[in-house]
Amino acid sequence: MRKIIIGLLTLAVIAGVSAFAWKAYAVDDNHDTLPTPPADAPPLGVHAAPADQAGKQTDDKRQPGGPMLGAATPPRDLVASTPKGELKDPYNADIAAIAEEGHHRFLSAGCNGCHGGGGGGGMCPPLTNDTWVYGAGDDTLFRLVTLGSDALQKDGYTRVKHEVVVGPMPPFGDIIKTSDDLWRIIAFIRSVNPSSMKQVDTPYAPAQ
Repeated sequence: MRKIIIGLLTLAVIAGVSAFAWKAYAVDDNHDTLPTPPADAPPLGVHAAPADQAGKQTDDKRQPGGPMLGAATPPRDLVASTPKGELKDPYNADIAAIAEEGHHRFLSAGCNGCHGGGGGGGMCPPLTNDTWVYGAGDDTLFRLVTLGSDALQKDGYTRVKHEVVVGPMPPFGDIIKTSDDLWRIIAFIRSVNPSSMKQVDTPYAPAQ
């Protein structure tokens, strides 16, 4: 009899706890529906950029090249969306600091196969001398590597000097995945040819 009473009391306690839990869970009929985030909220796992005093979103990272385009922009997209002469390397003030990382990207893209591991030349012209076939401006170099020399000429650029090695530059715009990678590669090239820094703003030479 005593065991039966204890058993009944136990069942009563369990039933009471379960009822309390269910009541707490069922207070809101929409317990299985998450709140709807605001329409302008960033995706989960992505932090919104800090807002300036006017409430506009600002980006605290350097934006290579043209306006409103980030570091992950493919080189071809950056070229297509930026007017001629306006592509600027954001690493020009940090050449020495970024050179080693740029060299790694230079090697991983296979640039050394033609220009040598240190940029001293081989099948294609050296990057260490002052003969820049299409000029040494940031805009020109970025477009040359991205589009290749044949497409660059079709786009209105013209040779300003000549090298002993005259093979065409193939397009690397699909091999180098981001504009940031290409800017770092160009920074490495600047590091092995410091005199080219004087020409970073040289305007492109249109065909006559």
